[in-house]
Amino acid sequence: MTALAHFLKKAAFSLILLSALLPAVRAADIAALDAVLAAHVKNGHADYASIKTDQRLTAYLASLAEVKPDALPSRNEQLAFWINAYNAFTLKLVTDHYPVKSIRDIPHPGLPSTWDLPVALIGGRTYTLNEIEHVIIRPTFKEPRVHFALVCAAVSCPPLRAESYSADRLDAQLSDQARLFLAAKNRFDATERRAELSSIFNWFATDFGDKPAALLAALAPYAPVAVQKSLETNPGQWSITYLDYDWALNDRLPNP
Repeated sequence: MTALAHFLKKAAFSLILLSALLPAVRAADIAALDAVLAAHVKNGHADYASIKTDQRLTAYLASLAEVKPDALPSRNEQLAFWINAYNAFTLKLVTDHYPVKSIRDIPHPGLPSTWDLPVALIGGRTYTLNEIEHVIIRPTFKEPRVHFALVCAAVSCPPLRAESYSADRLDAQLSDQARLFLAAKNRFDATERRAELSSIFNWFATDFGDKPAALLAALAPYAPVAVQKSLETNPGQWSITYLDYDWALNDRLPNP
């Protein structure tokens, strides 16, 4: 064997070894999450009773323990990863305590809220849901449409998709979520120029724009067609009120 051939053989072996050691989300992991969502989510609601016994969710979450999200090669892959992790660990948190009427009823002794429980083991570190959303996703990606994708298991939350988020479709999925959420959980009166919006837009107003007109202009592309033009051209002439948030569990009732 020539010196060059020997070098190439060693290099190929090193690449194989390195690829085996590098943490990543395997296709099978995402396939497992997709299978759970497809089987147990309908019209934005989750069948927690069935998810509770589905080992595919457990397997998917266990795989995340070795993943280094910062090593994922693109912004979209990282963002999709964190959204999927947030939603999946929320499902696990609820099913661990199911039946429960609201995620806020889950015990969190000594902590401010359920979202401060250390529940998500990712890359060898344990995160809370609040950390994933407010320390990682919001400041790192600065993508306001994540508020249409992160689902905290409440009726007033955006609808839970029956599929995972993926890097190659992320922009389309987030825009679709925006349209679904605005149509289902918000009300627009073009005649009175009055918008009755989810409290999400009150809590996270700075993510969309500090002023009401900026918020409405940001929502215009995803609003019902009948009000889009008015929101785009005259957002300052609209009034906004915020709807009460329904924290009841977004449980999927069995079909009659």
